[in-house]
Amino acid sequence: MRLSTQGHDLIIAGDAEGVERVAHLIGKLIALQRDGYRLTNGDVKTAAELVMQDPAADLRDYFQRSTLRPAGGRRPVTAKSVNQKKYLEAIDKFDIVFGIGPAGTGKTYLAMAQAISCLLAKKVNRIILARPAVEAGEKLGFLPGDLQEKVNPYLRPLYDALYDLMDAERAERLVERGTIEIAPLAFMRGRTLNDAFVILDEAQNTTSEQMKMLLTRLGFGSKAVVTGDITQIDLPPGKTSGLVEAIKVVGRVEGIGFVYFDERDVVRHKLVQSIVKAYEAFSKSWPNAGGAPQA
Repeated sequence: MRLSTQGHDLIIAGDAEGVERVAHLIGKLIALQRDGYRLTNGDVKTAAELVMQDPAADLRDYFQRSTLRPAGGRRPVTAKSVNQKKYLEAIDKFDIVFGIGPAGTGKTYLAMAQAISCLLAKKVNRIILARPAVEAGEKLGFLPGDLQEKVNPYLRPLYDALYDLMDAERAERLVERGTIEIAPLAFMRGRTLNDAFVILDEAQNTTSEQMKMLLTRLGFGSKAVVTGDITQIDLPPGKTSGLVEAIKVVGRVEGIGFVYFDERDVVRHKLVQSIVKAYEAFSKSWPNAGGAPQA
C-alpha cells in the first residue's frame, strides 16, 4: 500500500481491498474533522487500529463521546481500542468491574481517569487506590525507613498515573486531605467504603483472602475497579491468586463486569505489543516454563 498527495488530492495505490479499506478510514477521519475534532498524528494511528479491529466502528464514539477530561487542563483521555471503550462503558454501567490483561493496555490509567471524573462530578466523595505490597526479591523488613517509606515503592505507579491526570499541586492537596487515598491493600481490612471509587491494581498478586476482603468492603454509593495480569503473578509457589480465583467465583454474578484485554490494546511503545504476543505464544508452547495458571 502506497499513499501520496497531488495538490489537494490523496492518491492511494495498492490492491483493491486495501485501497477500499484505506478510503473507508479516510472517510471516517474526514467526518470526524467536520464535526470539529482536531486530529493529531497519534489519533490517525489509533483510528487505523480501531477500524482494523471493527470496520463498522464509529470514530466519534471513541474520540468525542468516550473522552474523559481530567482536572488541571490535562489532555483528554480517550479510548484507543475496542476493548478500552468496552472497559469505560462497563465502569459506567457496573459497580464492580474487572479489567484483566497485559501491561500497557490502559487498565489502571483509564480507571484512574474515570475515578477523577466521578470525583469532580461529585458522584463519589473520595478515591481509594490500593495495591498488594508483594515482596519481590527484598523483604520489606530489610528496607530502610518507616512503614510508609517501605511501601511507597509499591505504590509509585499509582502516584505516577495520578500526577499525569491531575495538576500535581491539586493532587497533593487531595491526598493530604484524604480525598484521594493511596495505600497498601492490607490497610483496607475492617473498613466499610461508602461513596468511594476504589481501584485495586496488580490484583493478580492478591491472595484469596485479600480479594474477598476487598470485594466485601464496598458500601453504599461506591464503585470498584479491579485490574490485573494473570500472566504476571509474583505470589510464592503454592499460593492461589485472588484474581484467578475471583474470575471463577464471581464471573457469573449479575452486576459485575469483566473486560479482557490483549496485545491489540497495548498503548505503549509499538514493540511492547510484539513482546506481549511473543510471551503469550511461548507460554502456550511451554506450559511448564513459568506461565501463570489460566482462568
